[in-house]
Amino acid sequence: MAPERPKNPGISPQQQSRRPGHKLLLAVRLVGASALAGAVVAALALPAVGGVGLGVKGAADSFNNLPGDLVVPTLSQASKIYDADGGVIATVYSRDRTVVPLGRIAPVMQNALVDIEDHRFYQHGAIDLQGTLRALLKDGTSGGVSQGGSTLTQQYVKNVFIEEAGDSAAAVAEATRQTLGRKIQELKYAIALEQKLSKQQILDNYLNITYFGGGAYGVEAASQLYFSKHASQLTLPEAALLAGLVQSPSAYDPVQNPGAALTRRNEVLDAMATYGTVSKAQAAQAKAEPLGLKITVPKTGCITAKPGDEFFCNYVEHVLLDDPVFGATPQARQALFDQGGLRINTTLNPQDQSAEEQAMHNHIYADDKAVAVSSIVQPGTGQILAMAQSRPFGTGNDETEINYNVDGLHGGGEGFQTGSVFKAVTAATALLEGYPLNYEIDSPAVADYPAMTDCNGVVHPAVGGDQNDTTVPYGKITMVKAMADSVNTYFVPLEAQAGLCNVVHMAQKLGLGSQGVVDSSGTALKPIAQAQSLTLGVNDLTPLQIANAYAAFAANGVYCDPTAVTSITDAQGKNLPVPSGNCQQVLPQSVAQQVNTLLHSVVSDQGTGAQDAIPYSDAGKTGTTNSEAQAWFAGYTAELSDATVVTNPNYPLQSLNGVDIGGNSYDPAYGYLTAGPIWHDTMAAAMNGLPDNPLGFAPAQ
Repeated sequence: MAPERPKNPGISPQQQSRRPGHKLLLAVRLVGASALAGAVVAALALPAVGGVGLGVKGAADSFNNLPGDLVVPTLSQASKIYDADGGVIATVYSRDRTVVPLGRIAPVMQNALVDIEDHRFYQHGAIDLQGTLRALLKDGTSGGVSQGGSTLTQQYVKNVFIEEAGDSAAAVAEATRQTLGRKIQELKYAIALEQKLSKQQILDNYLNITYFGGGAYGVEAASQLYFSKHASQLTLPEAALLAGLVQSPSAYDPVQNPGAALTRRNEVLDAMATYGTVSKAQAAQAKAEPLGLKITVPKTGCITAKPGDEFFCNYVEHVLLDDPVFGATPQARQALFDQGGLRINTTLNPQDQSAEEQAMHNHIYADDKAVAVSSIVQPGTGQILAMAQSRPFGTGNDETEINYNVDGLHGGGEGFQTGSVFKAVTAATALLEGYPLNYEIDSPAVADYPAMTDCNGVVHPAVGGDQNDTTVPYGKITMVKAMADSVNTYFVPLEAQAGLCNVVHMAQKLGLGSQGVVDSSGTALKPIAQAQSLTLGVNDLTPLQIANAYAAFAANGVYCDPTAVTSITDAQGKNLPVPSGNCQQVLPQSVAQQVNTLLHSVVSDQGTGAQDAIPYSDAGKTGTTNSEAQAWFAGYTAELSDATVVTNPNYPLQSLNGVDIGGNSYDPAYGYLTAGPIWHDTMAAAMNGLPDNPLGFAPAQ
């Protein structure tokens, strides 16, 4: 009579007598490492004599010349990207696998695999003489190696070869070729493994490396795929189904071939009853059950992230794939990202991201021709707290995979002209050069561009074309009044007096040179265009760059590189290096506070952005390009810096005037009317619960 099944089935009484400590196993191991190995190798060679041409001596020499230790690769595992609150943004992998210890794999699963694949696993060493000799008798007439006889240890070795082959079809084919040389290689490595590892360790490794079909590698991924549960929760019929898949995942695929899968599952149950792991009654009861599939198709990549988070996720991916800190070559970085089992903790703040998404939803539609794009950065750290755009992530109609918040190196585009948002840079330059806030310039309605000299020593002669949005002359006004009203005819001559090259250098200090790309010396690889109209925002820049530059003003002159990753740990729990914010004081605190005073005037009662002000200590700037093709609002508190642009990214020179934007149209479509309300709603919601720390202001003089 079959033994009673334990409540938590593990190794059966029969198997217990065959554990690695058993005398028979010890004897087999001792012999297997010497004489037995030579005998088996010689026997393997016998069918080839006179055929392939490899005799007993040749086979033995091949065996002895092989290295003794198998180099086991680190198993590829899924990497997970987390937001700042610990929520999963996305899971990425080339192979769906989660490595779990044997203690988290149901004992019934362990037993099912052993019984169907190698029921004498606990009785023999690396080589099962009975199985091997049986295979040899059948193989002798074929002149090759047509039948198995492989132990679980040998199968594990084969799986290691397959894992090393990666996604190369040719390498996988070579790793699975049933040749005499391959068989000898498996034997040599199997013997070495049996001397180093316990049976439980080998079984653990096997269950985590083997392929179960459907893209699932390892039993945990397979359990999640077919039954939507952990491997520790598998029942008898479920375990039998998975164990049966190992022999041929495609032939016994329970989704595509349910009949074949059911037959194979029942074969496993019969084997388990035969070897006493379960009773015949238990096997019969399990065989009467349906397959019981509960499929959960695994999802990978940023496309699977929560709507809106995909763009930030895509940015994180580019950071990891482009930065040499994560690997010396692109291939090494891609392998780390796809296979490293990384835990990638990021800066994305769910509250801020939600605020950004909701604000866009309130003011612009996903299918509008115009698109709203916005980034939030934390002053003093450079951490990217939110990144959103109104056009969804995807490849369908009214979708895009381009992240307009960032530059081309990070999955974005070239950026957009910024309009008067750039005037803050010119103002910071002039203040650093000693021009006070009350510095007066006669500002007519129309004025020529004065002559200027760029950083290359090239003199740009005076030309016509500078004008304001009003035909009324301002007369002599201060820098504060000029910023509040965004007076072009003030800031163009101010640029000339402060020095065009000095303005360029200030832009680079604030991360605006060449879309923020610099070489090891900090020099911009491709400086921004040094035009006389620089101060009017003719260069293409991104919302992330503008938000980050403005964050330096909020942080009293401290500029930090934008960062998206706070920490990374690999599958072994080791911390990997991550890029730092590299924070530096690029402006004296007194100058930054004067800029704050200037930009606060914009959101004061008389400024162009007054209607977008929030009930916190704030500062900001509107920006509108020629023909209202781009409309900006950038602003900040001591806690958050946000830059928002509304434009048609497909036709960036096309006017927004009269274009439907969230069910409304504007003519002219100024920044305070289009981007401003989005900025206002975002900042008001994101600041909720944060302290209203006052910005540092300087007297207006």
